[in-house]
This record gives sequence, structure tokens and C-alpha cells, in this order.
Amino acid sequence: MDRLVIRGGRRLKGEVQISGAKNAALPIMASTILSQGKHNIKDVPHLRDVMTMGKLLANLGAGFHIHNNETIIDCDRIKNFEAPYDLVKTMRASVLVLCPLVARFGRAKVSLPGGCAIGARPINLHLMGLEKMGAKIQLESGYVIAKATRLKGASIYFDTITVTGTENLMMAAVLAKGTTILENAAREPEVVDLANCLIKMGARINGAGSSVIEIEGVDELKPIANYSIIPDRIESGTFMAVAGITGGDLVLKNCIPEHLDAVIMKLKDAGVVFKETKKGLRVIGPEKLIARDAKTIPYPGFPTDMQAQFMAMMTVAKGTSIIKETVFENRFMHVAELKRMGADINIEGGTATVKGVERLKGAPVMATDLRASASLVVAALCAKGETIIHRIYHLDRGYERMDEKLRQIGADIERLTS
Repeated sequence: MDRLVIRGGRRLKGEVQISGAKNAALPIMASTILSQGKHNIKDVPHLRDVMTMGKLLANLGAGFHIHNNETIIDCDRIKNFEAPYDLVKTMRASVLVLCPLVARFGRAKVSLPGGCAIGARPINLHLMGLEKMGAKIQLESGYVIAKATRLKGASIYFDTITVTGTENLMMAAVLAKGTTILENAAREPEVVDLANCLIKMGARINGAGSSVIEIEGVDELKPIANYSIIPDRIESGTFMAVAGITGGDLVLKNCIPEHLDAVIMKLKDAGVVFKETKKGLRVIGPEKLIARDAKTIPYPGFPTDMQAQFMAMMTVAKGTSIIKETVFENRFMHVAELKRMGADINIEGGTATVKGVERLKGAPVMATDLRASASLVVAALCAKGETIIHRIYHLDRGYERMDEKLRQIGADIERLTS
């Protein structure tokens, strides 16, 4: 099992190429099920989760091939409609094949999903929406079994905002008979990217990026042709945290600042400087960060996927910060590991009180989920001495060649394989 060894204390400087967004790539890959033919997608990041989705599509009968910057998926020969537990257990996004299978083939058998252990993320809203569109749903031995002759348009209101629920039901609606309206829909850029891709395939979608999305069903879609995935805003935000905590000077290439307004505003308040240049977004860390509070809320608010990295920054900021997690109930698992490095953090329910210390110290730590592992990397880069981060397969699920990118901007980091 791989681990990272980081010797902190260096001021990082240089350019970072931001990869395509994992959370946009996965639903777009799932959307290929909706149309026969060869699909060509560009800027899909080479990640564990992407390979898992590729294996899942191949298990259904699709051809899956990556060549340089292109991912080619051939959906002419899908004959299997089951997403098995062995594949789905490692990645929650596997549930995104449910609605495309039902929409195009009228049936699906999908294992209940797994992934990061950051709290309960049920798919009841996905199933509620499918039932409203006419599907018959059974839960049997840990599997969702869904059947429908043809889905029908419906008005669907989400009690809580759900990104994968919005994406799944949007994919169900594009081939449904009639019009579907999704209310209290997720507004994330990744949802918009999926909608734009579906529109290029021939779907009729209005309102993506707002809380109300209207989809008029069509009889068929055409294959994806040369669609490019948007840049990963969470990778961009993570490297902003790297610049901030190391007093660094980084240029983020292929970054869309508008997707990170809440993060940029918060980091500016903490003393980080941002400058837009011809090469990309320049991020300059201060000599000493200033403690600032943060509260996670759905997009366009401060993202839960940046909470751990922001907390790592605040461990060495001047003053005390209050960080509230409102999206997932079990997303403070990185706290115990940060405390091993000398952080002063107190947890009460969904609130963390972080008192800044002069400096963190290197220690052996263990990654517990994707963003927790990123926070440990951020912390280790400023810590005195050597930090060993175990179980970095979590990191590899969501960050493409992160250790290589850090090495290119001056980090003392190496990957060890057992």
C-alpha cells in the first residue's frame, strides 16, 4: 500500500496544471449509456474513480479505452444491466448508472453505493424521483431493482439538495416522455457541465445552474463528440490552500475562478492574494495567515469538499477560527490526524474550534477519506520535519498525480510503495 513522505517547510513556487474535474467526468461517463455509438470525451482525469467507472461500464458491455487525452466509450453492445457490489462498493458515484440504464433499456439492477466514509448519503431521493416518473422499484439483498416500459415526465421536488440525485434524474428525464421539472436542484458547475454535454447529445434542458431545471424528453440522443470536461475546482482550491499555508507563489493554469468565488473570498480574508494573469490565476500566500470562520453549505456557498483543506490552513493562522460542517455529519475525521501534528482543535457536534499554533510538526498520519487525505498533505507541506501519510489510495481517487505536481513546484515529497 502506497504512502507519501513529505518534509515540510519549503516555500512552493511555480505553475500547476489543473486536471479535469472528477465530479464532472463520472456523471458524463455514465451518460454515455443513454446513446449507442462511440463517445469521445476529453480531459477526463486519470484517477482511481475514473478507472472504477470504466470497469463498471465495461462490465455492462461497453467498450472503454483511454488514449492520451481522449476517453472513448462504445455503448453499442450493452447487454448487462447490473452494477455489481464488488465495483459499486468502492465508489458512490457508481449509482449514476441507475437512471441511464432505466431510461434507455427499461431496467437496472444496481448495488447500493459505497465510497468515502464521511456520513450517510442515502439515494432515497433518486428512487423517489424514478418512481414519480413511472418506474417500479424494489430493494432486494442490497440491490436496487428498477423497471419501466418508458419513463414519463414528472414534477420532482428535492427535500434536500443532492448533486448526484439531480444528475441521475436529469439523465432519466432526457429520454422520458413529456416534460420533467426538478425543483431545489443542485447548482454545482459539475451539474451544469453534465447538462451542457447532454444538450450537445441532443437533449433539451433549461435552467441548469439554477434551482429549477426543466427537461423536455426526446426519443433518442446521439453520441458525445469531443466534449471537454471542466477543470477541477476542488483541485484548484486545494492548491490555493497549498500556496496559502506555505507562503507560496503559484500560478494555477486551466482554473475557472468563478467556480470558486466563496473559497477565494474566504482565502482573501485570511490574507491570501489573488491575481489574474495571462498564464492563469496567481495565488500568493502571506507570511502569516489570519484566522477566519467558515460554514459549509451547498454551491454557490463554501464547499464541504474544501472544509478539511481550509481547516489545515487555520491550524497555523493567527487567532481562532470556527468551522461549521452542515453538509455531512461525519466529516471531521481528519481532526485526530491533524492533532497528531500539533494542531489545537476542539470538536463539538458539527463545529470545530481551531486555535492557530506557531507551527505544525511532522508525524505519521493516516488518510481516512479523499479530502481528509488532501488536508494532511496541505498540513505536511508547512510542518517541521517529516510526515508520513498512510492509505493514500484515498488521495489517488480524486487527485491526478498530486505528488508529481507538488514536486514540480518545489515540495520535498516522495511516494513509497510497500
